[in-house]
Amino acid sequence: MNDGIPVGMASIAHSVPEWVVDNHYFERIVETSDEWIVQRTGISERHWLKPGQRPSDMFVEAGNLAMERAGVTAEDIDLIICGSVSGDFTAPSQACVIQDRLGIRNNCGAFDVAAACSGFMYALSCGATFVTSGKYKNVLVLGGEAMSRMINHEDRTTVVLFGDGAGATVLQPHDVCKQGLIEDFTLHADGSGSHFIIKPRGGGWEPMNEEILAKREHLIQMKGREVFRFAYSKMKEMCDWAMAGIEHDHSKLGWMLPHQMNRRILTSAMDALGIPKEKVLHNIHKYGNTSSASVPILFSEAWEDGQLEKDKYLILAAFGSGLTWAGMRIKW
Repeated sequence: MNDGIPVGMASIAHSVPEWVVDNHYFERIVETSDEWIVQRTGISERHWLKPGQRPSDMFVEAGNLAMERAGVTAEDIDLIICGSVSGDFTAPSQACVIQDRLGIRNNCGAFDVAAACSGFMYALSCGATFVTSGKYKNVLVLGGEAMSRMINHEDRTTVVLFGDGAGATVLQPHDVCKQGLIEDFTLHADGSGSHFIIKPRGGGWEPMNEEILAKREHLIQMKGREVFRFAYSKMKEMCDWAMAGIEHDHSKLGWMLPHQMNRRILTSAMDALGIPKEKVLHNIHKYGNTSSASVPILFSEAWEDGQLEKDKYLILAAFGSGLTWAGMRIKW
């Protein structure tokens, strides 16, 4: 981002539901075990919404906290961008629902970005572009999913992987917030792999009917091996791209904040890049794969724990259904 107004992150926040679902829960509903899940994924537990709770509940909590930490009010927000594919409704957008529930009454723009697990980073990149244009001063960017509402609870290959959560940040001109300088980002997609992670039926092409519901074909299906290879390849590619911007100098690196999909993928990719283990943040063991919420949750916890050092670089990388992938370099 060499042209325009430099963009900073005035805050970072997150929210997860109270209900903690450990691996033993699944031993009662599918053929699996705690040991099997931990060995193959690194996941011990995840947070799920309870029946009756809304996905927007998480976004509202994260959004309010992000505004509070940024020192802005609802009326200061001049644009809302939400990365999500599991909103409260098919229409309107989740961003509009969030706008209403946060009490933002200034008629600012609000829209969703649908990039699955890459959603927050796509939304963050869009938000940064709006701020750098000079037209917007306080952009609320959110990312999150209610994955527990989109998975087949009888499919042991997917039901154990996912958790629910949301994250949020307020973007401002860097000379205002003086932290979290977004130096560069890159966005990519390959639609030829759209069938690797897909909800195959129940959309606009084949609307929901009794057959689709009975076969659970409106829920996520995933080709595990293909996704594993894709995720490993793109995790390496995005981290390598971002590190090239600091000449692969590990002394300048604060943290790697990779999408939390699978512990084995993360470990293998970081080892291949020669990234020291102590420079890589993980929380997949307690949240699972929260899709577009995973990077902001990781980011927010690092901020809350006082782990973000001034002038050190943060490398963000994500990949997801679409297929989509994204990378970003931030100087804190």
